[in-house]
Amino acid sequence: MAETTDANDGFTAAERAAMKQRAAELRAEGRKGAKKADGLQAALDAIAKMDPEDRALAERVHATIAATAPDLLPKTWYGMPAYTNADGKVVVAFKNSGKFGTRYSTLEFQDAARLDDGDVWPVSFALLRWSPAVEKKVTEAIRAAVA
Repeated sequence: MAETTDANDGFTAAERAAMKQRAAELRAEGRKGAKKADGLQAALDAIAKMDPEDRALAERVHATIAATAPDLLPKTWYGMPAYTNADGKVVVAFKNSGKFGTRYSTLEFQDAARLDDGDVWPVSFALLRWSPAVEKKVTEAIRAAVA
């Protein structure tokens, strides 16, 4: 029977093990793969150090970005999990509430994201808790950012 996780619980043990295995595979590919693996491991380590509520959100954000935009590469940026495009520019980062003592975490898009919509558009979204509706909005924003 496969392990399952509630949308608010973060990663299952099997998901964590698979990510560690993928990082090891990337390291085995050589120098370029090692850089990708190091970025992934740094992002996962940053997520693991978060308070439980922030960690659960960050894990769901990470899983959603990985599934929606697999070409974005994880790394850390100012100590936060971030995802870069092929040019190495940060497209989106997760800023956890515990890092700055704020009341909510944020998903923040940088100028490499293609969210342009006229003369004004949102580039930061507050995240209080994960739900199917939040996942849908995050997925849509990620798709738009990499379109």
